[in-house]
This record gives sequence, C-alpha cells and structure tokens, in this order.
Amino acid sequence: MQITDYELFAVPPRWLLLKLETDEGVVGWGEPIVPGRLETVRAAVVELIEGYLLGGDPRRVSYHWQTLYQSGYFRGGPILMSALAGIDQALWDIKGRHYGAPVHELLGGPVRDRLLVYQWVGGSDAEDIAESAEQDFARGYRAFKLNNPREFRPLETTAAIDRTVDRVAALRDAVGDDCLVGVDFHGRVSKPMAFELVRRLEPYNLAFVDQPVLPEHSEFLRRLNNQTTVPISTGERFYSRYDFKQMLADDAVSVIQPNVSHVGGISEMRKLVSMAEAFDVAVVPHCPLGPIAFAASLQVGFSSQGVVLQEQDLDIDDPESSQRLALLEDPETFEFENGYVERPTGPGLGIDVDEAYVREKAQSEVNWYNPVWHHEDGSLAEW
Repeated sequence: MQITDYELFAVPPRWLLLKLETDEGVVGWGEPIVPGRLETVRAAVVELIEGYLLGGDPRRVSYHWQTLYQSGYFRGGPILMSALAGIDQALWDIKGRHYGAPVHELLGGPVRDRLLVYQWVGGSDAEDIAESAEQDFARGYRAFKLNNPREFRPLETTAAIDRTVDRVAALRDAVGDDCLVGVDFHGRVSKPMAFELVRRLEPYNLAFVDQPVLPEHSEFLRRLNNQTTVPISTGERFYSRYDFKQMLADDAVSVIQPNVSHVGGISEMRKLVSMAEAFDVAVVPHCPLGPIAFAASLQVGFSSQGVVLQEQDLDIDDPESSQRLALLEDPETFEFENGYVERPTGPGLGIDVDEAYVREKAQSEVNWYNPVWHHEDGSLAEW
C-alpha cells in the first residue's frame, strides 16, 4: 500500500481538513489546524507530505511520524506540530480502516465503555452563565468549563475580582455539587492576580483552573500548584511531550490539557498521556475543534487510563442542528447519553466524512482570526 495523493479543504468557520489517499482506495482524514493560522498550517502540511510522505506505506505510522518530526532541523512549535498532527490522524485512520478496527483497538484496546465530556458555558454576566448552565444541565451534561475572566488588567480592582468570582459562583449554584466545574483563565491573568484569583475560587471546589498564567510564565505554576487546593492545569498551547516534561518533573500541575491537533496527533498524545500517568497527573484533552479532531482525541481517550474527561464543542447532544457534525455522513455518529460519549466502534477514527458536503463548504471563504481585545486605556489585552 502506498500514499498516492492528498487534498486539503478549508471549511467554515475555521477548520482545515486533510484527506490522504492510497493506491488501494483506502482514505484517511485528519484535522491539521491552528485557528487563525490556517494558511500557514496548510503550507506546512504541503511541505511535509510532498517532501517526505508521498509514496510511503501509510501503515508505518511511527516511522512516518519520526521522519516528519526528526528530519527537520527546526522542530516543534504550533505550526509544524499541528501539521504533523493532522497527517498522523489521517495515517491512523487509514491503518484502522485497512485492518477493519478502531484505532483504539490498535493501541491496545479500550479501557472504558464511555467517556465523560464537558460543555463550554458562555455568558457575559452571572445571570447569563447560570441560565446557559441550567440549559446544558437539562440536556444531560455533568461537567462544565467557563472561560473567565474577560479582559483582566495586570493589576485589577477588588470589584473586578468580585465579578469574576460571582460568575463562577453562579455556575456552581446552577449545576450543583454533583458536577465537575473547571475555569479557564485563558492566559488573561497576570502572575500576582492569578494567585489572588485562584485563592478566591477555592470555596467552589473546582475540578481545575486552566491556563492560570501564560505559557511564557509556566515557571510560576509550581509555586501556585503548591499554594492552593484547586488543581492547576495547562497544556493547550504546548506542542509535544518535551514541552510538558519539566512541568511534570517539577510537580507544577495536577491536570494537563493537550490538543490532539496541536500536540503531534494520536501518536504523540498517547506518549504524553503515558508520561502524565507516571506522575499521577490527570489528562483532560482540549478540543474546541471539528469532528475529525474530536474523533481522533476519543481514540486516545478510550485507550488510555489517564484521560478522565474530554472537551467537545460539537453540540453532540443535538446532532441534527450541529453545523460541525454536518461534516459527517451520519451526524449521530457520536452517541451521547447522561453526560458521556459512548465508545466508537467503527474502523479507523470511527467516522465517515461527507466528502460532497465538505467540498461544497470549501467553496466558502474561510478567513477567521482571533479577536483583538483592548484594555480601557487602549493597550492590548489577552484574548
């Protein structure tokens, strides 16, 4: 079997999809994307495939991964690792389809029957957040994450901190104590404010506080982790096991949140989960992406004991109205019940992409960039 061709499709709102083709007619799909840097990642995918992959046997997943990573003198980072991630996902998809088995079977078999998923909760104020959370709770979700705060100055007022805490309190009150609640600071909070804000959130029994500081300041995570009862988390802006290595060795985090489309794909994410297990650090994969990335992340989650919770942004509770799930031939592929997604049983990634619909959507212009926020004085704020 040989890899003979590939195609890339940019589809709304911000996804890049990869189709890998073989001489035996077996096709694999991947999702290589850095939201807001789509064209840059596209160029990297083209370089990697045309420079190293065409003509190769797609079943040699580990060899190809190592070649695509190690053959470049300059390695790592969001662009190259995300390009590699999408290629790796597609290779695993081909291999699973060739052998007629889900990828998780090829990785040693399932360790669970279902996996708890969490829902992102939106809202501009405490009242909106409570209303949104109550609706999601009624749909069956039992785990939630809130991006909080919004623009947060390096030195903030007590009132601003109070407003942030009030939003978390509203979410906790809305869903009760028998649900997991996480808060993502999104790197918006400075070091001195992070210590104070985490301290103020301790009474709400959070599952984690994610990205309490920017990745550039990860050396402060160890001290924060040692000073609070709240599990400290980070990881969506780290791109390989080497980026996580020192944090794990330093006992700087209790949870990590790698993304299967940024961290080098299924191959690298599986190794990273094993590393985290050795330090008793839980893994909550980050995945506010499309259905291919979600399917790839699930293959790791169902074959890895250390994955305890999975992000999704697909509205899997309501597949008929989900624009993202419309990319699949069967939008009901992911079975959702009582806050859990059931184990996929189809070959490869366990999904069938609706190629005709993808081609139709790829005719649209996809030009998404991160919002640019400002503080009241006109200086840039972290998004």
